[in-house]
Amino acid sequence: MLLALACCAFLASAACARLASKAVQGSGGDNGIPNTVRVERRNFRRTVRLHGTVAAVQSYGVLAPRLAGQMTSTMVITKIVRNGVRVRKDDILVEFDRQNQVRSVLDRQADYDNLVQQIKRKQADQATALAADETELKGAEVDLQTARVEMRKNEVIASFQAEINKQNLAEAEAKLKQLRDTFALKRQAAAADLRIVEIQRDRAQKAVVYAQNNIEKMSIKSPLDGLVVLSPIYKGTRMVDPQEGDEVRPGGGIMLVVDPSAMQVFARLNQVDVSQVHVDQSAEVRLDAYPDLVFPGQVERISAIGTASSYSKRIRYFSAMISIKGSHPKLLPDLTAAVDVQLETLDNVLLLPRETVVMQQGQAMVNVLANGRFEPRPVKLGAMNDCEVVIESGLQEGMTVSRNAQIVVGADKRLPE
Repeated sequence: MLLALACCAFLASAACARLASKAVQGSGGDNGIPNTVRVERRNFRRTVRLHGTVAAVQSYGVLAPRLAGQMTSTMVITKIVRNGVRVRKDDILVEFDRQNQVRSVLDRQADYDNLVQQIKRKQADQATALAADETELKGAEVDLQTARVEMRKNEVIASFQAEINKQNLAEAEAKLKQLRDTFALKRQAAAADLRIVEIQRDRAQKAVVYAQNNIEKMSIKSPLDGLVVLSPIYKGTRMVDPQEGDEVRPGGGIMLVVDPSAMQVFARLNQVDVSQVHVDQSAEVRLDAYPDLVFPGQVERISAIGTASSYSKRIRYFSAMISIKGSHPKLLPDLTAAVDVQLETLDNVLLLPRETVVMQQGQAMVNVLANGRFEPRPVKLGAMNDCEVVIESGLQEGMTVSRNAQIVVGADKRLPE
């Protein structure tokens, strides 16, 4: 952590030195920086620097498909677009080996066809049984009518024959009733038996549809126009971009398709600066990989809850989202970026480097070159940043002052950091 702070301080001092060297005129010092500086009227800006990562506003994550009705451990990539390729909507992004799915479709189709044939056979067998039962039932009805006709002769025949006719009638009625009850039960059993096979057929048909859908899942198309960013996968002990022949697990991330026309930066905001940064503040975004590129930005969102630092639980950071205005071929996701959020801007004011001013008994003083020698002069200070301070009164544009303000006799301290 100390090393990081030292690096930040060194970079800040180097930046101030570069800024001062552009606005300074005078004799040079031992370190190559002039010992005098001229009072100039320029625009003043106070900023706070944030660091974060570039991300796309709109993106689509491509995952290895999860197959319905199958337990697949891995899938083999047969075709995949390269990293950084621009694609259009409905372009094929990645394809997987579909041999297992084709085989599954054929197996499910065979099961379905087999069940369809079983249903036809059962329907034929049930139709034959129904005809036989109806014939038997019709015969029982004829026997009952015959018994009833014989019962009409009971008054003119012998009593024993009449008793036989009664028994025949009762037997015919009982047989007909039994056949009708049995006939209904047989029909219910046959319908249930047929329904079981029909349910199996419907399930097999759905399995065929699922298997066909799984084949369609083996080819993934882009849902939008954008840029392909591959997601590294483990290959042995290394993280590499996926390529043809690699095996991936269902549900694993393969790539992102991002819209490069709208980008943003997710940055960390220290708790000491959170009170100064607000939504809608303007900013400048610089890519660490391409320092010469500068993009205008704007603070869009600041998290309401902070997270603890990995160095100390007492240090907390808030998440800030800064939108980037404009686009560039080099503006890609996952690049680190520095964001300068503008806290205060003053136009056409007198500016001096901070090291030219020293506090003497509560009064800001500078050494002004007059008549060939330096004379201390009180000044009224305004806003200041890490490098410069605004002079509200006490100096005029074009005056030359000493950079090393500590030569003033009785100086007690420099400006507060």
